[in-house]
Amino acid sequence: MVALLIILLIAAIIVLWAVASYNSLVKLKNRGDEAEAGIDAHLKQRSDLIPNLVETVKGYASHESATLEAVVSARNRAGMLSGSERMKAENELSGALGRLLAVAEGYPELKANQGFIDLQNQLSRIEETLANARKYYNAVVREYNDRIMVFPSSLIASLFHFGKRDYYEISDSDRERVDVRF
Repeated sequence: MVALLIILLIAAIIVLWAVASYNSLVKLKNRGDEAEAGIDAHLKQRSDLIPNLVETVKGYASHESATLEAVVSARNRAGMLSGSERMKAENELSGALGRLLAVAEGYPELKANQGFIDLQNQLSRIEETLANARKYYNAVVREYNDRIMVFPSSLIASLFHFGKRDYYEISDSDRERVDVRF
């Protein structure tokens, strides 16, 4: 009788642990999804702002068409993709925007234009918010990936097919300094 109670107690503890592990993995997965959705919302804001920025710069810097076309092309490409491919496309867009703003620095009239200043400030705020959202996403992904890889919760993760998530990383080209020559 005592042995049966001990076995039942051990089984109950294992079941409770398994349920708690499963629930914590689901919560982390949901936090990751929420963080990714937050990044998407900020990327949408940035995407909506880009045409106004491009048109403003276009009026002053019409001969910089290659830079302007790169921004528009990167924006369009990023809007059509999802997952890690979208992350890469958004990184390309960030680089193109950096080049666009560097080009804009060479036009004193543009730099003094209030509309451009407002757009540039909005873009700066969005980029800062995006950076914070990416940091949060990566922190959640790290916690989630740690949980699914560490024993004993890895047993539950593999049993219920919890897969590893990718970090939001910048591309190598975005790590390089923007060099603008006139």
